[in-house]
Amino acid sequence: MAKYVSKSAFTIGLLVLLLAVPALGATVNKSVKIAPGSEASGASSVNGSISVGEDAVVTGNLKTVNGTIRVDEGASIEKASTVNGGVRVSDRVKCESLSTVNGSVKVGESATVDGGLSAVNGRIMIRNGSGVADDVTNVNGEIELTGAEVGGNIETVNGDISLKDQSVVKGNILVEKPNSWGWGKSKNRKPRIVIGPGSVVEGKIDLEREVELFISETARVGSVEGVMSMDDAVRFSGDRP
Repeated sequence: MAKYVSKSAFTIGLLVLLLAVPALGATVNKSVKIAPGSEASGASSVNGSISVGEDAVVTGNLKTVNGTIRVDEGASIEKASTVNGGVRVSDRVKCESLSTVNGSVKVGESATVDGGLSAVNGRIMIRNGSGVADDVTNVNGEIELTGAEVGGNIETVNGDISLKDQSVVKGNILVEKPNSWGWGKSKNRKPRIVIGPGSVVEGKIDLEREVELFISETARVGSVEGVMSMDDAVRFSGDRP
């Protein structure tokens, strides 16, 4: 329950922060565009998207309530957060953290995230050569790493997790048990966890609920604990189970 409270607190905190945007002199119903190669101190909106051009430098945060945030190749930003919308960062982007409540988070190739990635209801994708220093978390939605590295944990409740192309998780993979009052039919579905060829989980796979667990014969996992053990995993050869 404490973990759900923490996620709820995150959502409420993000909503409060973003709903305070108008008081900070932000646009309300307009989208914001930061030109390629330019510098900006940040950007915010309520019912608009935010886009950052190629190689731009943003020294402040990007915040919106109902809108998507897009960051083009080679740009540098601080935090990017939205409530109803996705966050998309392209190749070679540098940022502190990315978060959304209802939307996906997509990270291109060779990007650097100094903090973490979070979503409540949304898919998270991290591409080749990219690194996330802290945790990657959601409640509902797939988490997919393709040749990427996560320095912290990967945590979900109902989402699938897929590690491809020699991805590395330096912390743990945690699949939390759904609480008794939420998430509808999704709490009865078993998440699918695939640790693909050459991928590594340096910590443990901690399972508070049963999952469909597949581990490549060439992958390395510290241990499988909780309601399942390593003996319950299906080992496979080839690219996928």
